[in-house]
Amino acid sequence: MGDVLIGDVLTGDSGVVVDGSHIAAIGPYDELATAYGDRARLREWDGTLTPGRHEPHGAALLEAAYHPDPREADELGTEPLTGEALAALHMTEARWGASARRGLQRLLATGTTALTGPFTRPAVRTAVQRSGLEELPTPRPRTLHVGGPATFAIFAPDGTTLATVLAGRLLHRRH
Repeated sequence: MGDVLIGDVLTGDSGVVVDGSHIAAIGPYDELATAYGDRARLREWDGTLTPGRHEPHGAALLEAAYHPDPREADELGTEPLTGEALAALHMTEARWGASARRGLQRLLATGTTALTGPFTRPAVRTAVQRSGLEELPTPRPRTLHVGGPATFAIFAPDGTTLATVLAGRLLHRRH
């Protein structure tokens, strides 16, 4: 099957060429591999490539929940804490920042490439800015196109995330 671009979803035997932080080419995988393979690292995933998920509840997930450090799992568990459990914690700016970074990693693992703020806690705002995730006031259509940002996610047929790329950087991949 050749390149099929349906809305902003790339399906079939298709691929993208990433040059730095932008998409250099979109087309049939075999043609791209022939044209760029000798000077590019080839990565293959059996999935659907999209601009990624938009998380409309980004602020709540990062500023109204604590994402425990794995070293705290015995005491706090592994799931985000909210409400009374969050209120019982001594939350410093440093702890909010670390929590936000862990929460951002969870979002990347779900194929999230954009989220909604605003982020009012300085440490959380800094973590979001450094992550490369696009902050959008509301969801809007995003497309994959030559010259556009190399920001996308690849999803397996069962919906799990195989890879998340922000500005040409592979930030999550399923092993």
